[in-house]
Amino acid sequence: MDPSHTDSDADSDARARGDSPLVRRLEETFYDDDFASVPDREFDVTEYGAVGDGEERCTEAIQSAIDAAADAGGGVVAIPEGTYRSGALFLASDVELRLDDGATLRAIQDDDAYPTTRTRVAGIEMEWPAALLTVSECENVRITGEGTVDGNGEYWWRKFNDMRGEYEERGLRWAVDYDCERVRPIVVYDSTDVRLSEFTVKRQGFWAVTMTYSERVHVDGVTVRGNVGGYGPSTDGINTDSSRDVLVEHCDVDGNDDCLCIKAGRDADGLRVDRPTENVVYRHCITREGGGLVTIGSETSGGVRNLEVYDIRGEGTDTGIRFKSAKVRGGLIEDVRFHDLEMDGVRTVFEWNLNWHPDYSYPTIPDDVPESAYQEHWEVLTEPVEPPERGVPEFRDITVTDLTATNTEGAVWDVTGYPERPISDVHLENVAADAPAVGTIEHATDWTMTDVAVRLTGEETDADTSATADDRDAIECRDCRNVDRPIVERL
Repeated sequence: MDPSHTDSDADSDARARGDSPLVRRLEETFYDDDFASVPDREFDVTEYGAVGDGEERCTEAIQSAIDAAADAGGGVVAIPEGTYRSGALFLASDVELRLDDGATLRAIQDDDAYPTTRTRVAGIEMEWPAALLTVSECENVRITGEGTVDGNGEYWWRKFNDMRGEYEERGLRWAVDYDCERVRPIVVYDSTDVRLSEFTVKRQGFWAVTMTYSERVHVDGVTVRGNVGGYGPSTDGINTDSSRDVLVEHCDVDGNDDCLCIKAGRDADGLRVDRPTENVVYRHCITREGGGLVTIGSETSGGVRNLEVYDIRGEGTDTGIRFKSAKVRGGLIEDVRFHDLEMDGVRTVFEWNLNWHPDYSYPTIPDDVPESAYQEHWEVLTEPVEPPERGVPEFRDITVTDLTATNTEGAVWDVTGYPERPISDVHLENVAADAPAVGTIEHATDWTMTDVAVRLTGEETDADTSATADDRDAIECRDCRNVDRPIVERL
């Protein structure tokens, strides 16, 4: 190496390549051959009694293989070609679960097959059924291979939809997501040095892949197909929750809720835990159906910082860049960088919905619900945030560069902040969007727009005014201070 080549020069080179210091640091960690390494010993589940005929229950046999690998000091638990029905499985440190090509691990549709564990669900700590695959309080764990984790979720989709109708009639919409107890396919909880790679998750009963309270997790080449056989509610793709040093890349996500998600706890319980999501990169991914290409929230209580999202393509995803929260969540969301994004056929390019589903976000127990019907976690959900201003989240220092959006179905911006805490220091550069409407920004301060252009689609009506490159008032700004306007033209 040239001795005159300083660290500052290296950082300059990284920027020229599009690699930030965060990206380089995560690559150094996860591209090391020794990352999450396990001993080279193999434990074939069929040798422990597992039968891949799609009929036999294989929970005990597969768990026996996992336990044998752990007792031996680690190794690879191999699931060969076939369909293996299973309930909850618990991985161990220094163990790799490998799903070979043609292997399917299918969730048993039986609530009793998933024992209750202490975990975090949708932002609060509570008792909840274990996942089909749980990595809890472990280190050096891998789930790999070209096989499939089948959440077999139709049972839980029906269960939720039936319960939701009943709960809405009782004024308990906010509780049904927690009371329904839908089984998740993969949960990484309070663990370190975990690699998830190459497999497919389909038909998830709830969130497909969730990483909570964990550190140094690499998700690479995972495919999510949540809409196989129907449309499951709340079938998020890949969620990072109050975790740090996470790289998600080369993934392909199709579901019925947010595709790539960042979360950090909700309301009083999330503020009590106070664990941010930080040092996270999502890159080189495709999102298809789903609520958001990349979504931050609605669980924001612990805060989000040092997040980089780039080289993501959204095809028919509902929203592009999406922020969700509520006035009881709290949390500081800052130092978030998006770049090199492509969107085609999204409804909205930029969305800040900070009053997310009030019937879900602001829980109160109706007077006519008897105390005998109360669940333990209802007390957690309904605990007030004190003082109330602590519940107002803050969004600042957000950068978006090199974004294109074609065939947008709605407005480019649908942004509403808080009058007492505006969305501040947002910087947009080299953004080009085709859309029928420019949209609205409300309660914002100090936004810059450099080479940001909206090309209006659709036929111009008599009520339309002439929109030219000099017309910078087409976007509706309410209670905004120092907010630039985009260039607007009509195709």
